[in-house]
Amino acid sequence: MKASCLTRALEDGVVQCLACAHFCRIVPGGKGRCGVRENENGTLVTRVYDRVVAAAVDPVEKKPLFHLLPGSTSFSIATVGCNLTCRFCQNADIAQWPVQNDGNIPGRAMTPEQIVNQALARGCRSLSFTYTEPTVYIDLALDTARLAKEKGLYTVFVSNGFMGPDLVDLVSPVLDAANIDLKAFSEHFYKTFCGARLDPVKKNLVRLKEKGVMVEVTTLVIPGLNDDPSELSAMAAFIVGELGPDTPWHLSRFHPAHTLTDRGVTPRATLEAAWQIGKDAGLYHVYTGNLSGGREDTFCHACGTLVVARKGYATDNYMTEPGRCPRCGTQVYGIY
Repeated sequence: MKASCLTRALEDGVVQCLACAHFCRIVPGGKGRCGVRENENGTLVTRVYDRVVAAAVDPVEKKPLFHLLPGSTSFSIATVGCNLTCRFCQNADIAQWPVQNDGNIPGRAMTPEQIVNQALARGCRSLSFTYTEPTVYIDLALDTARLAKEKGLYTVFVSNGFMGPDLVDLVSPVLDAANIDLKAFSEHFYKTFCGARLDPVKKNLVRLKEKGVMVEVTTLVIPGLNDDPSELSAMAAFIVGELGPDTPWHLSRFHPAHTLTDRGVTPRATLEAAWQIGKDAGLYHVYTGNLSGGREDTFCHACGTLVVARKGYATDNYMTEPGRCPRCGTQVYGIY
């Protein structure tokens, strides 16, 4: 185990973890809600610093990130652990491992140097902290991101956004892009289905954008839970008003997973209606995913020209200059 950052010492050996918005107060020998940050004799330590449970080369579109180097690959890693308990989690086997298995932490030892070297050796242009929640393994993510930047790699967080503000301040100087889940637009949903709160996620989205991180937003549209048109309209209005109309919004199809198996997949008509809500609100880039034939192409918001075509993970980039519409020259949001 390794001493962790983002901590505050309290009385009687208690430490407060500042990594996420739970701000856990942890007694000696205890663990935070994530199960991977522990109080060892009055020092906050991380149990997952060198325990990589997943490592793979992914299309960057899989994150999903459509406005970061389209068509490129991203070396993607994770440790076990998450600070949320989403009932619909698609990676619950690794995300919830620490709280469901009180034993050794799985994974293979990988240093930041080894992670970065693998990314470079495999021809990736970016390095993604994904699959589980990078907030809970921030020490590994931060050391790796700093080295990745030195080696010319772009860095990515795929996150639930339930971070502490100090973590955002710490990581943003070495973070290029983030896809943040905006799971719903009600405190009831976050409390009932995720064990979290909405407000910190909204604030962190704004904070990341203000600090120059390229942000894309994903919402898993779940039938009967967060698909009400009024809620989707409020969400779209927030994205337009607080993050900007250029912020991409991914509307993803729900499939029964983990403990949320009492409803079917999201109807295509629901996703189409949500897409239209986003466009009517003024968003330039709205996408539908997790279904065949979704709306995944990128168009110039000024003249409507197709600039990036997608079919699955295959892309055709029609920009003649990086980030510019080939017809009218308008700058398209993103990193190209």
